[in-house]
Amino acid sequence: MQKVNMDNFKISINKANLSDMYESEAEFIPIVSNEDEPELSDIDVPQELPILPLRNTVLFPGVIVPISLGRETSLKLVKDVQRSNGLFGALAQKEADVDEPVIEDLYHIGTVAKVIKLLEMPDGSTSAIIQGKKRFELEELVATEPYFKAKVKALNDIEPEEDKSRDYEALISSLKDLSLRIIKYSSNIPPEASFAVKNIENPSFLVNFICSNSEISVKEKQSLLKIDEMKDRGMKLLEFLTREVQLLELKNDIQSKVKLDIDQQQREYMLHQQMKHIQDELGSSPVEQEVRELKERAEKKKWGKEVSELFYKELDKLERLNPATGEYSVQHNYLTTLLDIPWNEYTEDKFGMESAEAVLNRDHFGLDGVKERILEHLAVLKLKGDLKSPIICLYGPPGVGKTSLGKSVADALGRKYARMSLGGVHDEAEIRGHRKTYIGAMPGRIIQNIKKAESSNPVFILDEVDKIGTSAHGDPAAALLEVLDPEQNENFHDNFLEVDFDLSKVIFIATANTLGTISQPLLDRMELIEVSGYVLDEKNEIAKRHLWPKQLENHGIPKSKLSISKKAMNFIIENYTRESGVRELNKVLAKLARKYALKIATGKEFKKAVSTDDIKENLGIERFSKEKYQDTHVPGVVTGLAWTAVGGEILYVESSLSKGNGKLTLTGNLGDVMKESAVLALEYIKSHSKELNISQEQLEGNNIHVHVPEGAIPKDGPSAGITMATALASIYTGKKVKKRIAMTGEITLRGKVLPVGGIKEKILAAKRAGIKEIILSVDNKKDVSEIKDIYIEGLEFYYVNNIKEVLDIAIEK
Repeated sequence: MQKVNMDNFKISINKANLSDMYESEAEFIPIVSNEDEPELSDIDVPQELPILPLRNTVLFPGVIVPISLGRETSLKLVKDVQRSNGLFGALAQKEADVDEPVIEDLYHIGTVAKVIKLLEMPDGSTSAIIQGKKRFELEELVATEPYFKAKVKALNDIEPEEDKSRDYEALISSLKDLSLRIIKYSSNIPPEASFAVKNIENPSFLVNFICSNSEISVKEKQSLLKIDEMKDRGMKLLEFLTREVQLLELKNDIQSKVKLDIDQQQREYMLHQQMKHIQDELGSSPVEQEVRELKERAEKKKWGKEVSELFYKELDKLERLNPATGEYSVQHNYLTTLLDIPWNEYTEDKFGMESAEAVLNRDHFGLDGVKERILEHLAVLKLKGDLKSPIICLYGPPGVGKTSLGKSVADALGRKYARMSLGGVHDEAEIRGHRKTYIGAMPGRIIQNIKKAESSNPVFILDEVDKIGTSAHGDPAAALLEVLDPEQNENFHDNFLEVDFDLSKVIFIATANTLGTISQPLLDRMELIEVSGYVLDEKNEIAKRHLWPKQLENHGIPKSKLSISKKAMNFIIENYTRESGVRELNKVLAKLARKYALKIATGKEFKKAVSTDDIKENLGIERFSKEKYQDTHVPGVVTGLAWTAVGGEILYVESSLSKGNGKLTLTGNLGDVMKESAVLALEYIKSHSKELNISQEQLEGNNIHVHVPEGAIPKDGPSAGITMATALASIYTGKKVKKRIAMTGEITLRGKVLPVGGIKEKILAAKRAGIKEIILSVDNKKDVSEIKDIYIEGLEFYYVNNIKEVLDIAIEK
């Protein structure tokens, strides 16, 4: 429907009720005439009428419309008609763009009209408000100047008969409903138009009003004006309105669907635009600021061409992303990681050999092999200027200082320190990282620690390399092969970075308690250095230099208030700890410091010098005494030497005879290899019984029982082979074994003595227990030669080839 200005044109429903809203009746200009239908139909239409062409408008009887008078002829016509208070004929143009129409350009059915008012507009133009009275048909043109005049024939609107009035009422009701729906759906019609539709009571006026204001073409309106029957006109109008409603509903449906899709985006866009304007007022947007900061940081990096090109390519991608998307944070995290990594940033090595050695000796007592290797590396680096860093693996019992050595090495070289614990790592991605496309992706722990160290050449501790696990996520030990290969690690590939990183300048120091669980390919890539346990004097020195002062400081005790003599410290080491290292000793000293801290805090008196009695009072009774040599000087009991994860130990092999049929019984929670050693020893004794002066009756008439004490502790390995053979020979011959003698070695069926491992730990255990003589395989002589004199002082060694030599040395004559 056409837009109606309801502010300027009101509907005359009841003139008496509305007259008080205006100063005079002339100011009230209706859109629909307030005259009754008979008044319009009975109007006298002259035979000749001036003809006014109308553009884009079809005038219907009873309807009042404003028109703009742009033509001189039209303006003259209207003024003449107004002065004479006469009528004129309004005919619609067939084509609205014809400026000077002739009679053929006009439709021949029109409406007799009257001028209600002329209005001078602010822009100088003139408008007229005209009212349609009655339809007419053009018969003959009689004049063209100064405007058209023609003979006309009046046409009457035919109202429906009374018997069809109910159908007409239903039609009018349908027209009202459709009109109201059109007003609701259309954005061009003000909601006030519904007021007009609801309040026009005359059916004919309502039909003509709706015809005049419908959004249909001039041609279609003209076709309605030609219809004489009001009912037929209403039916035709109903058809047009139904089509218009359907089009509007379809249009609104499409718009609502599109609106649902774009509303959220529009809302976000508007909010972002508002935020951007606010940020522009304050300075700049966070995104632009972040990009600018990334570029500024990138300009200071020392990375190579490949990394630089990758960075700026990814930065361009970041600038094109919407900050609200998840991909933006992933991309920003990736670029930040690239910037945080110290590409080609190295610390300068200290080449002072004396100062480096002093630092190593200051922090750690012993560990001479490691210190010597580091100094060698530093010496070559000083002479050559460039060297691929070594891959060192320190292996030995817990608590001997393998891990803490890394900090001392870093201090000695003037490098940064990084540490990564490999214990329990079972995912390859922990080493190599994840692809950045994964949710929560990050670089592997190698690159993370390099980033944390802020240097490309730190001292990097790979702790507990023997405790790496495997799972369905891959083998981390296999991923370490690239890291720990000097020929490959200069191009280490992390999945997150997607670009190679040079690890060849990093000094990797791996630590392990045992080599048995490390894969052979990984062992081949490392330089193995054994870190053995400490002897009593070394533990005492370590406690004096490092452990005790540290515990006093940790517990707030001044050094001047408490001291421990060497004798008292030895008492603690021998009776309250049982280890190769000093970790347990450190715990015991912490406990002792807490006891004295309580006394100081409560004001109790105590002696400054801690005695053995004070130690017993504060630490309780001695925890360990079994490592001392037990003087069980009886046949069949022999002292052996064993290796454990916490260092060396002494153990006793006991044997006894009982009447029977030569059956062998083994007890003491022995493993398969140790049981086989016992069987081998017995077979050797039987096959060499004549040489040993053992009768056949003794062998066949007695059962033999071999027991290794501490039955709750599992024991295995071939090291007790010669110990069992000696025990069996002793019990069968009835001869005792020498006092304070211990032995270790594997045997063969022929009686040959083979070498075993863990010699240093076993020697330390023997020395702690008060052993004076040790029997070893001749092939273990080289192991003893590598041990410092302090470890073997006071011990006598016998190197043997076969069991006969062992028996000659160990069994008393």
